[in-house]
Amino acid sequence: MGTLRASLPQKNERRASTLLTPVGIVVVIAGLYFGRQMWIPLALGVVFAFLLTPVVSLLEKCRLGRVPSVLVVMVLAFAFFGFVGWGVTNQLLEIASHLSEYKENIQDKMEAIRSPATGSLGKATATMNDLSKDLTSATETAGQKRLARTQNKEPIPVQVAAPPHTATEFLRDVAGPLSGVLETSGIVVIFTLFILVKREDLRNRFLRLAGNGQFNTATQGLDDASQRLGRYLFLQFAVNAGYGLLFGLGVFALGIPHSLLWGSLACLLRFVPYIGSPIAAAFPTALALAVFPGWGQALLTVAFFLVMEITIANVLEPWLYGAHTGVSSLAILVAAIFWSMLWGPVGLILSTPLTVCLIIMGNYISELQFLTVLLGDEPVLSPAEHYYQRLLALDEEEAHQIADNYLQEHPLGVLFDSLLVPALRLAERDRHMGVLGEERTTFINQSTRDLIEELAEETPPEIEPDNNADVSQLMMQTAGSGPRTVCIPARDEADELVGLMVSKLLQRAGQDAWAVPIGSMATMLERVEQLKANIVCVSALPPFAAGQARSLCRQLRHRLPNVTIMLGLWDFPGGVAKAQERVGVGCTDMVGTSLGQIVSVVAEGKVQFSTPVPEIRSREAELKTAQ
Repeated sequence: MGTLRASLPQKNERRASTLLTPVGIVVVIAGLYFGRQMWIPLALGVVFAFLLTPVVSLLEKCRLGRVPSVLVVMVLAFAFFGFVGWGVTNQLLEIASHLSEYKENIQDKMEAIRSPATGSLGKATATMNDLSKDLTSATETAGQKRLARTQNKEPIPVQVAAPPHTATEFLRDVAGPLSGVLETSGIVVIFTLFILVKREDLRNRFLRLAGNGQFNTATQGLDDASQRLGRYLFLQFAVNAGYGLLFGLGVFALGIPHSLLWGSLACLLRFVPYIGSPIAAAFPTALALAVFPGWGQALLTVAFFLVMEITIANVLEPWLYGAHTGVSSLAILVAAIFWSMLWGPVGLILSTPLTVCLIIMGNYISELQFLTVLLGDEPVLSPAEHYYQRLLALDEEEAHQIADNYLQEHPLGVLFDSLLVPALRLAERDRHMGVLGEERTTFINQSTRDLIEELAEETPPEIEPDNNADVSQLMMQTAGSGPRTVCIPARDEADELVGLMVSKLLQRAGQDAWAVPIGSMATMLERVEQLKANIVCVSALPPFAAGQARSLCRQLRHRLPNVTIMLGLWDFPGGVAKAQERVGVGCTDMVGTSLGQIVSVVAEGKVQFSTPVPEIRSREAELKTAQ
C-alpha cells in the first residue's frame, strides 16, 4: 500500500507536466499575438543587434569604447538606409509621374493578348458575351417593371453633408498611416541601442534566469543560439544585399529605368521565404512591358532572374551557409504562414530566424524537444531505425535501398555493425516484448538474410563454401586454407544472422570461415566437431541471448578444450569491459562487442588461446576512430 500511495503522486505529477506543456504553448502564442506591439520591435531590435554586433566589436578592438562604437555604427546605418530610402522614394515618385506615358504600350500589350475572334476559344468567349448580354437585358426589364409599379410614389431625396475638415484633422489623416511605422521604428532603434550597449549584462541576466542550477546547459544553448543565429543573419543579409546589387545592375544593363528601386526591393523581399524573390522580379518585368514596345526586355528580365536565383540558391547559399541552417523546407513554409498570421509582414520576414531559435530551444529544453523533431532538418530516425521501420512496413525494396545508400559511404563491415546489427536488436527487443508478430519476424529475418548474401556476393571472397555441404566436401574445398573459424548462434535466428555476417566478412578477408544454422545445442556442437574448428565464435544479441551464450561457451569449453572460443555480445552497452563482466572470467578466450573487433583479430592472425582484454579494447578504440 505504501508503494502504491507513493506512486500515485508521481503519476499525477507526470500527468500535470504533460498537460502543462500544451497549455503553456497556447499561453505563449496568445501573448505573442496580443503583445505584438511590444514583441515586434523587440524582435527587430535583436535582429539588428546581431547584424551590427560584429562591426561594433571591430571598433571596440580599435579602442574606441563601447558607447562611441555603438553611436558610430548606428549613425552609419542611419545614413546608409536614409540614402537608399531617399533614392527609392524619388524613383517611386518618378514612376508615378510617368505612368501616363506608358499608356499606349500597355494598351498594345493588352490588345496583343486578347483572345482572337475565330477558333474554339474565340467562339466560347463570344457565347459567354451573348449570355451576359441576355442576362443584362432580363435584369433591366425586371427593373423597369418594378419602377412602373412604384412610379406614383415620389422618392424622398437624402443629402449627406460632411463637416469641413480642420487643419488638425487634415494633418491626422495624412500622417496617421505613417505614425505607426515611425513609432515602431523609434522603438526598434531604442531596443537596438540598449542591446548593443548592454549585451554582456543582458547575457548574464538571461543565464541567471534560465540557468538556475543548470549553467552548463544554459551557456551551451546561449552560445549555440548566438553563433548559429548571428552567422545565419549576417550571411543572409550579405547574400541578399549582394543579390539586390546584382539584380539592380542587371536591370540597369537591360535598360529598364529605376534600377536602384528594383535592386533595393529585391534585397528586401528576398528576406521573405519562397515568394519574395518572384515578387521582386515581377515589378521590373511589368515596367519593361510598359516601357518597351516589344516583349524582348521583359523576357530577358525573367531569364536573368531565373539564372541568378538558381545560381545563388543552389550554389552560393549552400557554400556560404555550410551544411544547413537547421530548419527543414516544410518548416520554413509553415513558419512563414504562422508568423505572418501572428505579426503580419514583419513576422513573415522574421519567420526563419525565429524558427531557428525555437529549434535551438528544443535542443536544450527536454519539454520542447518536439520542436526540434517537427521543425529541424536533422534525420529523426537513425539509419538502423529507418531500415527496421521499412521492414516493419513489409517494404523490402526501400529497406534494401537504405542499405545500398549506406554502403556507398561506408564499408561492408561498418554497414553490418552500424545498420543491420542494431536493426536486428530492435526486432529482438520487440519480439521478446510481444509486440512483433511471427509473420513480421520471419519477414525481417529472411529479408536481412537475403541482403547479407546479396552484399557479400558483390565482391566474391577467396573462399565461399556452402555451410550445409557434406563434411568430406568441405575438407576438400578448404584444405590448407589456415585456421578454421566456425560461427554458431547462441539462442535465436537473429544470432545466426549476425554469425553469418561474421563468416562473410572473414571469407572476404581470405579466411576459412563457416556459419552454423540455429538448432539444438547438441546438433550445433556436433557440427563444430565435424568441421574441426580451430576458432569458435559464439554470436549473441544482448540482452536476451547473453545467458544462453555463457552456457554455450561452457559447453564448448568442456567438450572442445583446445578450441579458441570467441564470444560476440553485439552492440553491448558499455563496450568490451562491461561485456566481460557480464559473461565472467574463464568462460571465453576473447569477448568482442562489434564485428570489426572479431574480424580484425582473426584476419590479422592475432588469435591466441587467451587473448587479453586490453588488446581488444585498443582495437575497439581504433575501429571507432576509423568509423
